[in-house]
Amino acid sequence: MTGWLGTKVLVLKPTTMTRYRAHVEQDLVPALGRIPLDDLGYRHLKAFITTQLDHGRGKVTVHRIMATLSSALGDAVRHRRLAHNPAKPAIIPRPPAAERHLWTPDEAARFLRFTHTTDPLYADLVELLIGTGIRRGEALALRWDDVHLPERTLFVRATLSAVDNNHLQLTRPKTSGSRTWVALSDRVTDALQDRADTRAFGQATPASGYVFGQITPAAGYVFHRHGRPLHPKHVLDHFHMLCDWAGVRRIALHDLRHLTASFAMAAGVPRPVVSKTLRHRTLSTTANIYSALSPLAARAAVDAVAWALDTAEHTIIGSPACRALRPWHQTPRPHRRMTTPQPRRITEQATAWPKWPGDHHATTN
Repeated sequence: MTGWLGTKVLVLKPTTMTRYRAHVEQDLVPALGRIPLDDLGYRHLKAFITTQLDHGRGKVTVHRIMATLSSALGDAVRHRRLAHNPAKPAIIPRPPAAERHLWTPDEAARFLRFTHTTDPLYADLVELLIGTGIRRGEALALRWDDVHLPERTLFVRATLSAVDNNHLQLTRPKTSGSRTWVALSDRVTDALQDRADTRAFGQATPASGYVFGQITPAAGYVFHRHGRPLHPKHVLDHFHMLCDWAGVRRIALHDLRHLTASFAMAAGVPRPVVSKTLRHRTLSTTANIYSALSPLAARAAVDAVAWALDTAEHTIIGSPACRALRPWHQTPRPHRRMTTPQPRRITEQATAWPKWPGDHHATTN
């Protein structure tokens, strides 16, 4: 295990290497290190898993430890040290992902309106995360020379990682496809323009500086930028504090990336376009992560069905229907009972139907 760990230094990212080293040195070697490699079998691994669970270790943690062991034993099989990998198939299945509780559009708007007044730095950061779907580390590693506001694009070159939750280090993005350009909406462009406004800090912003670098007040109303990025752990803690102050649910910063996908798919954006926007490696990755139906997408689906039925009923009775291109963008209509048209009486005064967005003027008895 120790020899295998040494071969991974030049292959794995520092954060992954730190996790592997902790699994090997703190868990696997103390429990299984005295067993000869050729004698290692199912009974040893089963006993190890049972002991870990009995001592209160979580199933997710134990599964990750076994994944590290399986990777090492797989390397032994490739080098003809073992005939087969005893950790495959996995003894403990991968636990299902915890259910995500995403913000509604109202909650997102409430948080942004509150933070734009109380903490503009984090308001602009959340605008960027929701508006583009980039990862937290990619946003914290973003530099001004990679932001092109006239073209409304930015380029992701690195991600910020906290090794051992202490040492900050710039590493390559998660996948090879993550290192590419990202489009910017008007909202995100305005947020980044606010960050680039030199009047807000009393001095010119360096072109190679971090977009979300540390800022400390100096004398008077002048602020000074430091050449250091924000610490990911501090960003998460402050984000949760702002959630409490704004009166919205606490979510993880990575959930904002899922919020981007939820809003886009609910608006009818095709899944391949969402996959490219999030820079996933394959379309199946997007399908697996967002296989669960979000409440927003479910409401959009049933509203589209209701709109189709309303259109057909309006056609039958000869009244024009709403001509909106995207019916799920409308306010949902309450059900109205349609009656058979009767000959209009001259003595009765016609009353107007309640008008909805996109409806023409219509009358009925």
